[in-house]
Amino acid sequence: MKRSESTSSAQVLNKTQPEEFDLVILGGGTGSTIAAWTFAGEGKRVAVVDRKYIGGSCPNIACLPSKNIIHSAKVASYIRRSKEFGITLDGFAIDMAGVRERKRRMVRGLNDMYMENYRNTGAEFILGTGRFLAPRTVEVTLADGTTRQLRGANVIVSTGTRAALEKIPGLAEAQPLTHIEALELDEIPEHLLVVGGGYVGVEMSQAMGRFGSKVTMIDRNGRLMSKEDPDVCEALRGLLADEGIDILLEARIKQVSGKSGDSVSVVVEQNGIEKVLKGSHVLVATGRTPNTEGLGLELAGVELTDRGYITVNERLQTTAPGIWAIGEVAGSPQFTHISIDDFRVVHANLTGGNRVTTGRQVPYCLFTDPELARIGLSETEAQAHGIGYRLFKVPMETNLRARTLSETRGFVKAVVEADGDRILGFTAFAVGAGEIMAAVQIAMIAGLPYTALRDAVLTHPTLVEGLISLFSSAAAAHYSVDTRGARIFAA
Repeated sequence: MKRSESTSSAQVLNKTQPEEFDLVILGGGTGSTIAAWTFAGEGKRVAVVDRKYIGGSCPNIACLPSKNIIHSAKVASYIRRSKEFGITLDGFAIDMAGVRERKRRMVRGLNDMYMENYRNTGAEFILGTGRFLAPRTVEVTLADGTTRQLRGANVIVSTGTRAALEKIPGLAEAQPLTHIEALELDEIPEHLLVVGGGYVGVEMSQAMGRFGSKVTMIDRNGRLMSKEDPDVCEALRGLLADEGIDILLEARIKQVSGKSGDSVSVVVEQNGIEKVLKGSHVLVATGRTPNTEGLGLELAGVELTDRGYITVNERLQTTAPGIWAIGEVAGSPQFTHISIDDFRVVHANLTGGNRVTTGRQVPYCLFTDPELARIGLSETEAQAHGIGYRLFKVPMETNLRARTLSETRGFVKAVVEADGDRILGFTAFAVGAGEIMAAVQIAMIAGLPYTALRDAVLTHPTLVEGLISLFSSAAAAHYSVDTRGARIFAA
C-alpha cells in the first residue's frame, strides 16, 4: 500500500514521539528528490521536507525555467534574422506575460510529474520548514502552524544555495532582481543593469537583450567568465557586444539608489573614474551563499566550513553520524548533474558500496547562444599545473552542419597530452556545444585516444561530425605555457 504524500493536522497534533523513518531528507533539490524516489522504491520509509518547491530550485526557479526563457529569446532572435532565412515579416512584438506563462506551464507540468512519482514510489513529500532538534531528528513546521517531528535512521541535508547580495550601500534597499524575480517579469525592462559577469549574468543579459531591453553589464573582473581561457572570454565578450550589450569590466559598484522596477542609479568606479549608470531595473548575479542558517545544524553535531558550507568527506558524510549532505550546500560544484551524482555517492555508501566524489568529471554548459561547454582541463588549468599538452582548435565555420544552420560563430578545441593520445580536456563555443561535448566526454570516460574520434565514421552532416575535422587538424607544437593557436584544417 502506498503512503500518502500528506498527513492531516489531526494526525500530527500533540505528538510527543518522533515519527520514525528510514530516511529523512531536508531540502527537496534534484539529487534529494531522486534519492527519495529511489530509496522509497527499494522499500524504505522516506520523507522529504521542503519549504516551498516540489523538486527544488532546478525545475521551479533555476535551470529549466531559465532555459525555457532563453529559448523564447532565441526564437525572438530568429524572427529578427528572418530575412537571412528567406522569410519576410512585417514586424512582431514580445509579450513577456506570454513568455512567462509558457515557463509557468512547464513548471506546473513538472510539479505534477514529480508528485506522481512521489505517489508511485511511496515517498512522502512534506511542504514545511524543517530544522534539527537533535541528531537525526527534524522538526517540521507546516503551513497551518502545526508541527511534526521526524527521526531518520539516516538524514540527508540538501538545502542548496541562494543568490548572494553584496553589502553595497543602497543595494538591498533598491530591491534588486535575482534570477528568481527576473524569470517572473511580465514586462521588458527598459534598461537592465546586470551586476556580475558569470553564468547567470551572461545568460540573462543576452536573453533580456533579445527581448528588447537595453542591457548594461558590470563586472569587477577584467574578463567575462573570468576563469575561462582568454579566447573563450573574448569570444563571449564579442558575442554580447555584437548584440548591443554594453559591458563595463574592472568596474566596482560604489553605491546604488532608487528602486528596481522604477528607476535605479548605480555609481561605478572604473580605471579610477566614477560614473553614474541609470536604469529601470538592476539584476544581481554575483555568486551564491549556502542555505545553512536556521537549520539547527549545531544541535545535530554538523559542522560548517569557514565559508558556511556543510563539512563533508569524500563519501559526503558530515561530522555527525548518520547525517549526509549533497549538492550545493555541501560545497559540491553548483550543477544539477553533480547533485544527482552526489545522490549516487550516498546511495552507494548506504547500500554497502564505497563511492567517493574525488576524481569525477565535472562537465558544464553555459546556455548562451551559441553555447559554451567544457569538460576536463582548460588550457589555463594545464598551464597553471605545468602540464604539457597539444592543442587542437578549429573554427565552427569548418563545420558543414553549422553552415546549413547559419550558425558558424565560435570554435571547438581540445587539449591532448603532449606525449600520448589521451584527451585531457575539451571546450566548445558553438551551436549545440553541450551535445558535442557529451560525445568527447564519453570518449574520455572510455579512455579512448583522440584518434578514435578522428577515425570514427560519424553521420553527415551533423555537428558532432566536426570532431573528425578537429582531431584531424595539425596540432600546435608540444608546450605547457606558450599558447599559440592550432593550424586550421581545411577538408
